[in-house]
Order: sequence, then structure tokens, then C-alpha cells
Amino acid sequence: MELDWITPAERLRALPPYVFARLDELKARAREQGLDLIDLGMGNPDGPTPQPVVDAAIAALQDPANHGYPPFEGTASFRRAITSWYHRRYGVSLDPDGEALPLLGSKEGLTHLAIAYVNPGDVVLVPSPAYPAHFRGPLIAGGKIHNLILKPENDWLIDLAAIPDDVAKQAKILYFNYPSNPTAATAPREFFEDIVAFARKHEILLIHDLCYAELAFDGYQPTSLLEIPGAKDIGVEFHTMSKTYNMAGWRVGFVVGNRHIIQGLRTLKTNLDYGIFAALQSAAETALQLPDVYLHEVQARYRTRRDFLIQGLEELGWSIPKTRATMYLWVPCPPGQNSTDFALSVLQQTGVVVTPGNAFGPGGEGYVRISLIADCDRLGEALQRLKQANIRYQAEAVGSHSE
Repeated sequence: MELDWITPAERLRALPPYVFARLDELKARAREQGLDLIDLGMGNPDGPTPQPVVDAAIAALQDPANHGYPPFEGTASFRRAITSWYHRRYGVSLDPDGEALPLLGSKEGLTHLAIAYVNPGDVVLVPSPAYPAHFRGPLIAGGKIHNLILKPENDWLIDLAAIPDDVAKQAKILYFNYPSNPTAATAPREFFEDIVAFARKHEILLIHDLCYAELAFDGYQPTSLLEIPGAKDIGVEFHTMSKTYNMAGWRVGFVVGNRHIIQGLRTLKTNLDYGIFAALQSAAETALQLPDVYLHEVQARYRTRRDFLIQGLEELGWSIPKTRATMYLWVPCPPGQNSTDFALSVLQQTGVVVTPGNAFGPGGEGYVRISLIADCDRLGEALQRLKQANIRYQAEAVGSHSE
């Protein structure tokens, strides 16, 4: 029996519908109808977790010492593995005893950081489109979101000069993410220098999401926020084991950077959870210490899929710039179609699942995100289905509209 006097808190009612949950409902209905789904929606890696990581987890499971509560701040050995990885990759020196904190996946940390630092009414700057946790976390905390609308003509980079001074003065936090989910955009080092200078000038806490640090191609090396002088004074950076190491279901991530900001998050988390199962932390250490040959194999896999899908979409009328990082393509909808209608039409006509761009905020309207989480045979099948359904991109002809 439904009780109409039991209502959710306002913080839940303020949230927009979670498009991924809605997509799950539509996918379940399509499967019931017998459709063979090719799911390119969520960023859920399709490969196995590396065998050395699995072996390390099994060995750790055999140790009874790992079966109790782990330390709130994570195991000392995992924190040392995190800071060693940062030094090896970026030349950044971090103190494992205060500047690194393991998380139950980066999504958990990104959201809980907002709860730890955002008061009701605080202004939070968030790019749009963005990974949903970047704006949903602050919304749950009661923050006031100021969307920084990203544009293709600016290569999907934040236009810092376009942020009004009065907004910048009020802002408490700025979330950002390069290489970007969902746009796959990358930012030059100069951008990171500019955003640090901007944040220092306006006394804004910077939260950088570096979840795609190692899924980079063609010689490109993403920048860590913490490489920039002064960044650690005002910011933190999040990372996850989910993408590079095919560990999405393991729920292991971490945050590094300013020790005082991290301490605030740790304090909140001590009231909410007991951290990551110690056996999984042991396995994650192994992942961070894998030889680079594994990383090169992962990069080659996604690069091959990227090239294959871009070429196939080109034959259907799309012109997609070659991405330099992430596991996504950011694809414009055919003229006259919004992202939800286009994604639903593709699903119903072909059984191919893509994510509507408006799931990532208002700035994502007019696009869909395609995840490179299937091999080329399956991607080829998806392209063939699009072709058979006559789903293609036809740009509006110049001068075709009468006055």
C-alpha cells in the first residue's frame, strides 16, 4: 500500500531524472520483445580485469587479516601505491599519509565531496555537458549550479573569460574533467595553468576528474591538475580503477591533492562507510604497478575501435573529429532531432543503445554519446543496423530555409 504522507526529502525531488536508470528500463523492455541489444550506452568496459589483479585479489582473500574493517583512510600500502603511481606518471610528489584517500569508486568521492563542502545556496560552477556526478552531488547538497555551457567551436573547453565576475566572486567550487566525459575533449597544459590562476584569483576550490588519464592515443599524454604550480593549494584530483583496468564493478578509486580538503572528505566518510574491502585494495595496488605493456594494449584496443567507428559513421554522413582520449565518441544528432528522441529512435529501430546528450546537462542537448565498449565485429553490426534503418546524418543545406 502506498502511503501518500511518506514523501522523499526535497534534495531528492530536486534531482532531474537519472537518464541511465530510464535507459535500463527501456533496455529491459526491448529484451523482453526479443531485440538483440548492442549496448553502447554506459561507459562499462567490456574486457576482463587483468589476470595479475584477479590473482592478487584471490591471494588477499586467503589472508584472514583482510577480512576485518579496513582503516578509514585506506591501507598504507595502497596509499603508497597511489602516490608512487602519480610520481611515475606525472612527476608529482604526494604524501601518502594525508594527500591520498582511497574511495569506493570516484563517483562516490565526487558526490560526497560536495556534501562535505557545499552548503545550501552555495554557487558551484559546473561545465555542461558533464559527468552527472559533477552536478548531481552539489544538487543533493543544496548547491546552486551555474552551468558553464561548452561549445564545439571552443573545442568543448571551459571559456573562463565568459564567466561573469559576480558569479566568479560567489562561486565556492568548480568541477571539471579533461579528458572529458562525455565529449572526449582534451585540454592543453595552458588551460590548466589558466584555470589554476582563475581559481586562485577568485578563491575557488578546484575539483578535477582525471578518470581517463591513461586512455589516451596517438602519443597524447593528459595533464594532471597537480602538475601545475600552486594547484595543490586549492584543489584535488579524482581517479578510478574502473576504466583502464576493467574494474568497474570492483568500486575502487581515489582522490589526491590538498590534505585539508581531503581531510574534510575523510571526516564525512567516517560517518558513512568503512572504506574499500582490504583485499580489493591489495588487488588495486597490483593494477597500479602493472607494466606499461598492459596499458599499451588497452590503448590500442580503444584506438582501433575509435578508428573503425569514426570511419563507419563517416559513411553514414557524420564527420567526427578523431578523439585523443577516453572511450567515447560525441556524436551530433541529425538536424531537427533532440537527443532523447534520437536515442530512443535508434534503440527502437535497431536495438543499438546510445546515451542521449541531455543526460549530461543542458549543454549536451543535440548530441549522443557512444561508448567504445564492444569489439569491431559488434560495432560493425551496429553500423549495419543503422544503415538498414536508414539512420544517417544529413546536414541542413545552406540557404534551404525561405525567408
